[in-house]
Amino acid sequence: MYFFFRLEPPVLRVPCGGDGAAVSRLVRLSLLLIAMSCAFAVDAQTPQRGAQPPAGPGGQPGAPGARGGRGGRGAVPVMTLTSSAWADGGQMPVKYTQAGEEASPPLAWSNVPEGAASFVLILHDVDAATGNGTDDLLQWMLWNIPGTATGLPERVPPGSQLPDGTRQISATGPSYRGPGASASGPAHHYVFELFALDATLDVPAVGASPPQTRAAVVTGMAGHVRGKAAYVGLFKRQP
Repeated sequence: MYFFFRLEPPVLRVPCGGDGAAVSRLVRLSLLLIAMSCAFAVDAQTPQRGAQPPAGPGGQPGAPGARGGRGGRGAVPVMTLTSSAWADGGQMPVKYTQAGEEASPPLAWSNVPEGAASFVLILHDVDAATGNGTDDLLQWMLWNIPGTATGLPERVPPGSQLPDGTRQISATGPSYRGPGASASGPAHHYVFELFALDATLDVPAVGASPPQTRAAVVTGMAGHVRGKAAYVGLFKRQP
């Protein structure tokens, strides 16, 4: 007689809430825990195409997503993240910005480690300071993207939860928020960060502010990141 057991990936339940200062501290602490638990196989000294952006609460922009392979012992694999719309570190077409159609761009990823149960995608403007000046602007965050996914199509529809279970928010609502850097000053760096997790996150997309939801997602990721990739786009409005 044989017995068969089906193993389901764990679902992590993370509370949302707290005041703004507490949320900011929680995001920074959670990212520190992720950094300590994941020795990323990325050479932080390798410059991006375009000026090197500062670090932001969404995570270190790191090296281009097209780099792959494993690092040293215990390192998290670096996945490959690409877009057919522009080259990594290049100018984002107006179509994907607030100055154009504000359509979400097509994204594709590969070199995913075994055991990926879900993906988290965080798009943030690392040159836009918000809150107390140590936070940056959340352009888009999707979590519980199915572990079988290999990318996102152009024009992801709005909605707090998509048919495949993916949840999404931005600083202004449950949809993609395109880059909107002003014509004055240098171009802003918009960093797409992709994380492969060995679990899904029981974080609702409604009921809390975007900063609180972002903090809850980042907190839930700690200790469960199994792969990472990054891709950068530059944008500023034309005078």
